[in-house]
Amino acid sequence: MAEFRLGDVIDDHCIKCRRITNHSVVSIMNGGPAKVRCRTCYNDHDYRHEQAPPSKKDLKKLELFKEVLATVAPAAVVEEIPAEAPVEAVKKPRAARARKA
Repeated sequence: MAEFRLGDVIDDHCIKCRRITNHSVVSIMNGGPAKVRCRTCYNDHDYRHEQAPPSKKDLKKLELFKEVLATVAPAAVVEEIPAEAPVEAVKKPRAARARKA
């Protein structure tokens, strides 16, 4: 379907239903749908090309990860363990657990 018309039924991600549902084209801009209306909950929103928006939690994690990477010096990240060191010497000893009486 190369050309969209008002009222055409297309699939898109509904932000209210939080899943891909049928939508009706409400407005067209430059030959493509600009706004759509969910046929399940009747919510109007921008056409999202069937892509779910990233969660706020994932965006915050990405921002913090980039901040940490910016502060870490590349030389400090690469620490090599000698090849002849035994595996037991590399592992950290476990703390003894206290038993309940």
